[in-house]
Amino acid sequence: MDTIMQRRPLGGDVKIERASVTLREKVLTTLRNAIMNFQFLPGDRLVERDLCDLLGVSRTSVREALRHLESEGLLEYVDGKGPRVAIITMADAREIYELRCSLECMIVELFTLRANDEQVLELEFALKKLHARLDAGELIPILDAVTAFYEVLFNGCGNRTACDLLRRLQARISFLRATSLSRNNRSKFSSAEMSDIVEAIKSRDIQKAHDSCLNHVRKAASVAMEVLASQEGGDATAPSKPASGDIYSPLPLGSGLLES
Repeated sequence: MDTIMQRRPLGGDVKIERASVTLREKVLTTLRNAIMNFQFLPGDRLVERDLCDLLGVSRTSVREALRHLESEGLLEYVDGKGPRVAIITMADAREIYELRCSLECMIVELFTLRANDEQVLELEFALKKLHARLDAGELIPILDAVTAFYEVLFNGCGNRTACDLLRRLQARISFLRATSLSRNNRSKFSSAEMSDIVEAIKSRDIQKAHDSCLNHVRKAASVAMEVLASQEGGDATAPSKPASGDIYSPLPLGSGLLES
């Protein structure tokens, strides 16, 4: 089995320097990236004093960042022992991927219907940037490029409510995305899947756009669930576990179910 989610070392490069970005934002970004990059693993306790020494900042700055990470679902407080990196279970992941299947497919369909030519070109540019980041293989830049890709979809789909719902889960979605990308060759397949989405959008084929998006989310779910199953000591395909095949797949808007 591939080696997955190995702890990476925290070096001196995490020391915070003063700049135009606020100190609070830099502390937050540094800690969030450390979680995404598996420098802090699920279940790790985060001690304020240790973080202050590591980052070279005040306890107030660290405490504010920890509160924000808790609101994003990346930290949790258990048994009154202080914050720890949140443990996303297979059940949690299934719920998130089911929501992604529904909302992302709808957003892609709406973008296909509503986006103007300039927005489609912007999506192509975001995809090219993502391809370059995937080829480079650095996880945090990849996650940033994926987020930028989806922001183009959000801005062109014309449904702010659906986009806001996904943005509230962005940190947890990104962590699951990092989890799936930790498997060998996943980045190559992800790149091809997202290219299929863009090609369907360019041809204004709503059904194909829906199917391509659904395929991408379900493939990502399958890999992430395998990783989580290995961590929980289970089997992602076992009947007692929430396998990717159990993830609900929505019907496209073009099916006519939403027509009056």
